[in-house]
Amino acid sequence: MSVDTQQHLETQLNDFDPARRRAALDELIQMADDGAIELSEPGHAVNMHCHTFYSFNGYGYSPTCFAWKARQAGLAVAGVVDFDVLDAVEEFLEAANRLNLRAAAGLETRLFLPELSSREINSPGEPGITYHMGMGFPTSDVPDQAFLAELKELAQRRTQGLIERVNAYLAPVEVDYGLDVTPWTPNGNATERHVCQAYEAKAAEIYPSEDARAQFWAQKLKTDLSEIKRLLSDSPGLQALIRSKTMKRGGPGYVQPDSDAFPRLNRFNRFVLEANAIPTLTWLDGTSEGEQAMDELLDLHIDAGTAALNIIPDRNWNIADKETKKTKVANLYDVVEKAMDRGLPVVVGTEMNAHGQRFADDFDAEELQPVASVFREGAYIMYAHTIMQRQAGMGYLSDWAKRNYPTLSERNAFFAQIGRTLEPQNASRLAQVGPRAASDEIYDAIHGIRA
Repeated sequence: MSVDTQQHLETQLNDFDPARRRAALDELIQMADDGAIELSEPGHAVNMHCHTFYSFNGYGYSPTCFAWKARQAGLAVAGVVDFDVLDAVEEFLEAANRLNLRAAAGLETRLFLPELSSREINSPGEPGITYHMGMGFPTSDVPDQAFLAELKELAQRRTQGLIERVNAYLAPVEVDYGLDVTPWTPNGNATERHVCQAYEAKAAEIYPSEDARAQFWAQKLKTDLSEIKRLLSDSPGLQALIRSKTMKRGGPGYVQPDSDAFPRLNRFNRFVLEANAIPTLTWLDGTSEGEQAMDELLDLHIDAGTAALNIIPDRNWNIADKETKKTKVANLYDVVEKAMDRGLPVVVGTEMNAHGQRFADDFDAEELQPVASVFREGAYIMYAHTIMQRQAGMGYLSDWAKRNYPTLSERNAFFAQIGRTLEPQNASRLAQVGPRAASDEIYDAIHGIRA
């Protein structure tokens, strides 16, 4: 098969039809088995926080596509996270298993913390509002489907309200949520970035002349006409400008969030725990008032059942301004140390929900070398939790884990070792063990010693 065939199949991995995605992966795997495609051996890089096209990916990646790209690139562990839905979980874990890729999947949302209602946390300019995650879902078939549906409904309601306000400003370029926005999504979970795609397309429909369209955007976005003309051939750039000028603070579509529009921490964590996943605190950069009180914030989260920490490291070290970089790198080291002191696994990634973001963090960067081993260990723990929960009901927060590894240091060491040792293609060996198994029995099983 030719390079063109490979490229065509890789494009098909992002088709909205899951049958086409699966068929394309079948052919790509066959090409790899035949030696026509070389897949890198797992290295030391990880990305545990890639959004898929179920909530927006800057490159349009489906869960299957990201699994393929991660395997091609030789990621040691890969993870997907989507806003307010678990639509990617089964597809990603299945594709990763077929590719022998260590993997985990999660969900991200926004919550309201009454305890910090007067302090900004990790949602800039929005006191009391915090991004938060559940990570390591073993399946999307969660016990509380009603709450999962509520998360999606709340997000859709916020998006629809945003559209109403932006429509009033951008008229005659107006979009309909159902007709113009959701077709950009595979399963109706539209985000601000999907809305920006719809506005760009609607403007091209109403103003087919590039000059007229440039004049429209220059006026509405209050941006120099020459810059707009440049952006007409740079869709990601234009969409980012639309979002910045119309939907973020100061824009006509922005309103200060109503706390009632977001779930509370205890309620969300209960949903995650009932689903046998791991409630995960998300950290921005340590500069907000809330994050400067990190001990208080961590204790609040741990009391509510939070058991891991998520970081997007690129925000903390890949910065041009030297003083800002110095501050944020110091904050990064500090929060990692605090997490380690509390036994919280740390998972990291690059989001990829905007064009231009890295495929994976550069652990060889001087600034990340001191914490890279912590990040890799967190990835192995999250993968091991996922595979052990799926196969044997013995995940990181299971009764079995708490009974056999009552201290977090022991539990982290065990799950990290399983994550490094157990390849996905051998995961079925865990079916031999049960909730009374000892560690040596598990090690024997995953090494194929036991029949």
